[in-house]
Amino acid sequence: MIPSPRTVVEAFCSAGRTPLAVVYDTANAAGLPDQPVRLAIRRLVAAGDVVQDGRGRAGTLTLTDAGRARLTRDRVAVDLALAQDAGHAPWDRTWRLIAVSVEETARAVRDTLRRNLIAVGAAPVSTGLYVSPHDLADLVGATDHRHFVLATATALRVHGHDDPHRIAEDLWPARPVDERYDALADLLDTPAHPDPLVQQLRLAEGLERALRDDPLIPPELRPRPWRPAELRRRWAAAWAALADELGERGLHRD
Repeated sequence: MIPSPRTVVEAFCSAGRTPLAVVYDTANAAGLPDQPVRLAIRRLVAAGDVVQDGRGRAGTLTLTDAGRARLTRDRVAVDLALAQDAGHAPWDRTWRLIAVSVEETARAVRDTLRRNLIAVGAAPVSTGLYVSPHDLADLVGATDHRHFVLATATALRVHGHDDPHRIAEDLWPARPVDERYDALADLLDTPAHPDPLVQQLRLAEGLERALRDDPLIPPELRPRPWRPAELRRRWAAAWAALADELGERGLHRD
């Protein structure tokens, strides 16, 4: 698995000020040429997420406060997944209901809000009404909150069913989520790259792809055993072993 240029750049930037020579050399070792990495850097600079000092391999990258805030939000999903897998985040049996409240004339805003809710794992249950077993406050942008009406419920009936397992399967079917982990399973079963830093990048990319469309429904509402959880535990063990081997050279050491 070849990591995306953005994964490479963000992985190194998260540690602070980073020499571009390290970014490019590791990207090359992972199978990426300079040009797509250079393009990813330009986009992150334009977005205000990183600052570049100097040119080419002699330069450095530094994560901005805005960039660090975005990375922190992105890692909420990873933290939740690993906490659930370790049994540290049991479901409180509470459903979170989110209604989108936007003027009819502001359709573009309304449509963006709905896309944002679906992107963080909420499911539509009626026009403008979404549900999740999680509090999505840390995953939805702060500016979106003023357009939401929020409520909680310990009992919920959807499409004539009130069994939480049936609701979860109807709204977030297990099979498509499980299939998203096929590539991660292949990666974990493939011999590791000889460069442990490149292997960390491959692992970061594999987990990011798997989690991209995983609503992280609590394990209490999924079939047992749940393959994605087993794969994430294997991923965590592999990552920890590489982190020990690499020490301060390792990725995502905040």
